[in-house]
Amino acid sequence: MSLIWRSRDFPTSPKNARAFLAMGKLRPAHAAPGGLFPQPKGGFMPTTSAVLFALPGFPNPQSCAPWPVWRGSVAGPVRFAALSRKQAARLWHAARRWDRDTRQPGRHGGIIGRTALAALYALLFDFLNHRTGRLDPSLEAIARKAGCCRRAVVDALARLRDLGLLTWQRRCEKDRDAEGRFRLRQKTNAYGLLPPSQWRGYRDTDPPPPSPDVLGAPERVPDPIEAAVAEITNGQHKAAVAALEADPRDRLAMALAGLARAMGAI
Repeated sequence: MSLIWRSRDFPTSPKNARAFLAMGKLRPAHAAPGGLFPQPKGGFMPTTSAVLFALPGFPNPQSCAPWPVWRGSVAGPVRFAALSRKQAARLWHAARRWDRDTRQPGRHGGIIGRTALAALYALLFDFLNHRTGRLDPSLEAIARKAGCCRRAVVDALARLRDLGLLTWQRRCEKDRDAEGRFRLRQKTNAYGLLPPSQWRGYRDTDPPPPSPDVLGAPERVPDPIEAAVAEITNGQHKAAVAALEADPRDRLAMALAGLARAMGAI
């Protein structure tokens, strides 16, 4: 301890004391801000309180901020946008397809990455309230569901935000400490999922859905009279009468078919 005390790096060293006494003041009026004192050789030395936390047996200095919350945090209510389960499934499949299409040979995952996809899946299907749209889990909860550490979740959420898949709002709430003094306390972030139209660099390569007239819908049944006219034009009189009798509910077509038979058309 005596060797450390005699070193110039120690704030109460005799060498530093002689330098301060020669200047006549312990803290000159022109001292630099931030707890740094000028030394005779032009350098700066931190104050005693600035280095005590690095020594064993001294507690770490507490923050002087009256309300230690993140900048930009809001204390009021946050509005969430409802997202149905089908919409969430479409977002997930689009994100996974985008990551698969952008995968490079020899690399793990694509533009999104495996960890970011795992975090997105946890947000969509583990924490999202599909009726109200509420989505405000903690980083630790996301890490447990995604199967990774908290630091990896922070990087994954930043990746999703940079790509335009996710946005969030920092929140805080009004509170009182043990002595009844007002303070702001940090809360979990409020997250919002963005549609693929806002994803940066994303291009929808899926073909449009088929028209109901082409797939899954029955073919249009021609009008009996129109079908009969087409058959008569081709000289098919028996086929024309059969076309008129195709729909027994069509009284006009049935009457024409009876008239054709009475006239001996067939």
